[in-house]
Amino acid sequence: MTSDARSIGRSGAGTIHHVAFRARDREEQLEWRARLSAVGQQVTPVIDRQYFDAIYFRTPGGVLFEIATDTPGFAVDEDPAHLGEALKLPEKYEAHRNRIEQVLPQIRVPS
Repeated sequence: MTSDARSIGRSGAGTIHHVAFRARDREEQLEWRARLSAVGQQVTPVIDRQYFDAIYFRTPGGVLFEIATDTPGFAVDEDPAHLGEALKLPEKYEAHRNRIEQVLPQIRVPS
């Protein structure tokens, strides 16, 4: 099989879905969005991901990049002292909570 620089990989086990970068706030994120658009990148509108806002774009080779804000943060729906102790789902997936919980592996944190 020969290598071809125009080949694009396929998603699957062992691949990376996307690479995420940090924007301190919405203003910085919008600056990046404007800069990317100015050089011809197709950038998504700002998408509310409940814990942060995100924009996405792909490299010419197809790698998906995300630029996400710090705010509002992961403590919007639980006490910061207990982050990660309970499964939190976006509202659109709450109706599927029982099924999701059934297929997730049990996580045991060493004490």
